[in-house]
Amino acid sequence: MNRPLLALVVLAMSPYAYAGHGADHDPYTGGSVEAGAAKAAVCGACHGPGGNGAISPEWPKLAGQSAAFTVKQLKAFKSGQRKNPVMQGQVAKLSEADMNDLGAYFAAQKSVPGLGSKDSIAIAEKLYRAGDATRSLPACGSCHGPSGAGVEGAKYPQIGGQNIRYTEAQLKAYRSGERTTGPMMLGIANKLSDAEIAALSSYIAGLQ
Repeated sequence: MNRPLLALVVLAMSPYAYAGHGADHDPYTGGSVEAGAAKAAVCGACHGPGGNGAISPEWPKLAGQSAAFTVKQLKAFKSGQRKNPVMQGQVAKLSEADMNDLGAYFAAQKSVPGLGSKDSIAIAEKLYRAGDATRSLPACGSCHGPSGAGVEGAKYPQIGGQNIRYTEAQLKAYRSGERTTGPMMLGIANKLSDAEIAALSSYIAGLQ
């Protein structure tokens, strides 16, 4: 096989070679960043400009989040698998194309770094980097990466820089069984104490 032909084959196999689309389109969902920008105007009321969560620490930052994960969550809200009265009202009339466009838009935005407490390191760093074998707790970084960037293809979310109170609320929701959209997280959060959840939430906020 000659080199030009090999290059074409490699490009075709790449997730970035989204058929028929340019850089405006997300390679995993096919959503349009440009179309998503117009549709995301209403989202800023809760999630802040560009999805950077400056309105309330109880609502998540969406900027830089993988499009595939954002779309997965929007579908979960629409189906009722994930419950939140505000979000369920917002997604009720969204089509799959709308969700894909919104996911593409937020994935393309630059996430503003968060700020964690130094006091959280003593408890959280070992849990995040190494887990706890005595409790069969895997390292958070094994799925979310050393900087909390997540894994797009596996739909593991970006958590680095996330609002502390939001992360804490979600870990507690997994622990109580209120949130079920991440089956693996149910078993993990169930083994964490309030102090560990608080420390991890702060530590994660400082990852970038």
